Amino acid sequence: MTPITLVEGRRITLSNLDKVIYPETGFTKGEVLHYYATVAAPFLAHVHNRPVSFLRYPDGPDGQLFFTKNPPPGTPDWVRTTPVPRSDEPSAEQVVVADMPSLMWAANLVVEFHTPQWPAGSPAVADRLILDLDPGPPASVVECCAAALWLRDRLAADGLRAYAKTSGSKGLHLSIPLEPTPSAQVSAYAKALAQEAEGALPALIVHRMAKALRPGKVFVDHSQNAAAKTTAAPYTLRARMLPTVSAPVSWEEVRACRTPDDLLFLADDIGPRLARDGDLFAPLLDPDLAGRLP
Repeated sequence: MTPITLVEGRRITLSNLDKVIYPETGFTKGEVLHYYATVAAPFLAHVHNRPVSFLRYPDGPDGQLFFTKNPPPGTPDWVRTTPVPRSDEPSAEQVVVADMPSLMWAANLVVEFHTPQWPAGSPAVADRLILDLDPGPPASVVECCAAALWLRDRLAADGLRAYAKTSGSKGLHLSIPLEPTPSAQVSAYAKALAQEAEGALPALIVHRMAKALRPGKVFVDHSQNAAAKTTAAPYTLRARMLPTVSAPVSWEEVRACRTPDDLLFLADDIGPRLARDGDLFAPLLDPDLAGRLP
């Protein structure tokens, strides 16, 4: 029998709660739902009023992966959607995860959540700048931390505050709150910054994606500032072998990182971190901390 649960007055059909999604740890679909319920307050705050894209992995990270920007088939009529412009589809809609029922409905599909750097209603006007630091083996998140510290100080020189989170994979994401700024302008600034970083630290950083340039270095991916691109949301689970989370981290943790395991956070780690530190990404939600590009 498929259980139906009532969440804030909405009936949600939950399925296969005992199904193992992460075979390495035995983490089940029921635990995926429990995780998202546990982090709902900060998660919902960070995806608030943003169109979400879903990376679905209903059979675990070894199974088929489906990336979708469109509302999945069977999306309930009470789940909010917002119009988003796309070159191929002038009248496309995307889901907005606005409340706990929407979050539980989406989590039941087993998804990573990805968002653009702009809110619903203001496409291509960004209120975030994102730098995705991606290590080329044998480099790891340790090298990403060194790059992140240089970038943080360089951004600070321009009056911009950076906040770090793990990607939930191998790297780090830096998020910088902005006053609303056209995405094209943010992209240009981010690219120039990545080029400057490579100039300052050529043994550590590359700003181009070419695989041949990347072994042992950190690729500063500035491309996610393009209006059409998205980034893994804070606190989302990732489709990896372990139930890893894209987890906000403190600059003290970044500075102290010596091994990749120092910044590897699984679903069960996040509740205790929130209890101890609160939401380390909360400053991104404070309009008084939003910076202006020079």
